[in-house]
Amino acid sequence: MRGRVLIVAGSDSGGGAGIQADIKTVSAFGGFAMTAITAVTAQNTCGVSAITYLSPGMVADQMRAVLDDIGADIIKIGMLGNAEIMEAVWETLERYPTIRCVIDPVMIATSGARLMTEDGEAAFRRLYAHCFMLTPNLPELEMLSGRALTTPMEMQAAAAEVMRQHGLAWVLAKGGHLPGDNVVDILLSEQQEQRFEDRKIETSHTHGTGCTLASAIAICLAQGEVVGRAVERSRAYVRRAILQAPPYGRGNARPMNHMNQNEG
Repeated sequence: MRGRVLIVAGSDSGGGAGIQADIKTVSAFGGFAMTAITAVTAQNTCGVSAITYLSPGMVADQMRAVLDDIGADIIKIGMLGNAEIMEAVWETLERYPTIRCVIDPVMIATSGARLMTEDGEAAFRRLYAHCFMLTPNLPELEMLSGRALTTPMEMQAAAAEVMRQHGLAWVLAKGGHLPGDNVVDILLSEQQEQRFEDRKIETSHTHGTGCTLASAIAICLAQGEVVGRAVERSRAYVRRAILQAPPYGRGNARPMNHMNQNEG
């Protein structure tokens, strides 16, 4: 077992995304997953029917309990929800400035449900100070940049703008929502640009892809992989998870197989 990842995110009762997907992913890579739960959702493959946020103090208590004892090589941040939780997470991260964070800006569920309040969007930007890598999908990047995006070039320009404005080390812009037959993801830093491209898979088994990819990148980084290789391995893992998905659920946001055989 190599690599300690503290996951700060919401719980998905359907098991396909959120904390449940994160734990499965880190475990599949042979890492040690720890959690600070921010919210409990009632959801399944048909959608999200209810969300209850935990108190900001409880979220912070979970984080401190883990970090002061077990420690973490990487912190992965997913669904936070409201401004008060954002502030609590930010204040807690201030106590551990040397731990890198992979932040998946969870704003909209695969089903289309909004998972971040409007005041939360403003408070979220404070977390950039602790962000090593931001992993927005296209709708999230549109919200963060304030512009409509329809091509890989537009997505890259928006990601570069967000990266420069907020002093981020890395941004992985995910283009699965772009039109066309291929999925185009773009990894950016001040010194590097890398493009990843695969054929789209026609399937409804895409629930939790963002959570899963960010957690896979987090554990790869925790295990010492360089950034480009961490993204490459993680994308391949998500692709296998989709292709090997179980036949569960009746809705359009169906789960993947997180325990697919990874390449080692």
